[in-house]
Amino acid sequence: MTAFPLSRETLGGFVPAVITPFTPAGEIMEDAFADIVGRLIGIGARGIAVAGDNGESWALNAAERARLTTIALDVAKGRVPVMTGCTAPSAAGSVAYARAAAEAGADGLLMMPQTYVLKASSVELLRRFEAVAKAVPLPIVAYNSPRRTGGIELSLDDLDRITNVAPIIGIKESHRDFFHHSHLLHRFRDRLAIMVGPCHFIFPGLALGAAGFIATGPELLGADAARIMAVAKEAPGPELASLHHKLTVAYQALMGTGTWPSSLKGALSLMGWPAGVPRDPVLPLDEAALDALRRRLAEVGLPHA
Repeated sequence: MTAFPLSRETLGGFVPAVITPFTPAGEIMEDAFADIVGRLIGIGARGIAVAGDNGESWALNAAERARLTTIALDVAKGRVPVMTGCTAPSAAGSVAYARAAAEAGADGLLMMPQTYVLKASSVELLRRFEAVAKAVPLPIVAYNSPRRTGGIELSLDDLDRITNVAPIIGIKESHRDFFHHSHLLHRFRDRLAIMVGPCHFIFPGLALGAAGFIATGPELLGADAARIMAVAKEAPGPELASLHHKLTVAYQALMGTGTWPSSLKGALSLMGWPAGVPRDPVLPLDEAALDALRRRLAEVGLPHA
């Protein structure tokens, strides 16, 4: 394993949140996971996010996060950074996950506000990030996704305060309001690596100064996922419009099918990836849902079985 210096300057481009393939019995398919990480790097990923939403972080304990981190690092071999999700309902839980990731050699942490809590004050948010920062000396990518945290969001002022107590080098912004993205980019693009979440916001976000994207769906485009950054820097044209449409359709199909992340695993399986099945309590897509997903992929010319 070779450390990759994760910083605002090095975080950017296509950074997929990798799935965790499970057997029907709920065991991690380690060889399949290594294969998937290798495939993602092979199609141009500039970083790997382990134990995020796509990785079914809610079903992973500290030891499993550490093991997945180790495997990802072994595959990456210092070519790209590996960050590990450390979100838990409590600060102590996040610290435990962060320590496990650090001991496994993670290059950084991915962390959102407290999950399963209905609200949080600015002080509570601040103390959470501060506790992890004091316990583990790794750069942190904040993660803002109000729909994943019961409505808790990192406001721009919250983010500003958190940067004073924790080594925040970037943010995965998954807010569904582009007004929020616009103000975030205007205020922080010169201070943090802004990584866009929703697929249909990727090109507008890049045009406004985002550093890249940690999103669900670009991996379905194969090698075209790595072209997004280059295309975004060119004058708008047919290729940009085509890629934007593919991202939008793929994202809508994934988000509108099954219980997350069964649709992403289903789509990757249709494309020949060893995606395994979700872990309990999430069930794989049934045949009707798979057929519907197959039709949506076909609409935009994405390969599938």
